[in-house]
Amino acid sequence: MREYYVYILRCEDGSYYTGVTNDHQCRVNDHQRGYNQSAYTYKRRPVKLVYLATFTDINEAIDWEKRVKRWTRKKKEALIQGRFEDLQGLALNAYAKRICALIVMVRRAHHDNLQGEESYP
Repeated sequence: MREYYVYILRCEDGSYYTGVTNDHQCRVNDHQRGYNQSAYTYKRRPVKLVYLATFTDINEAIDWEKRVKRWTRKKKEALIQGRFEDLQGLALNAYAKRICALIVMVRRAHHDNLQGEESYP
C-alpha cells in the first residue's frame, strides 16, 4: 500500500512551509539542498522537519495539506506541539477575528456611502 505524507518544515527565518509528498525523506533533502531557486524554502535554509502525517489516500493528504496551509501560525504550532485540544479554540479565535474585520469593513463602507449621499442633493 502506498503512503503519502503531509509535512511542515520550520525554516531558518522561523516561518513554516507545508507540503505533500510520497517520499518525505527525499523531499526534505530536496528542500535542504535547495532543489529549486524559486522555491519558498530556498533562501530560508536550513529547514527542519517539525511535523509529519501519513495517509494512504492521496486525496486525503492533499485535503489535509490545503487545510493546514490556511491555518494561522498559532494553530500550526499547536499541531506541531501535539496540543490538539487547543486547535478548536484557535480556529474559533481566527474565525472571530475575520468576522470582526468584516463587520468593520461593512460599517466603514456604510459610513462612506452615507457621507456620499449627504453631499448630493
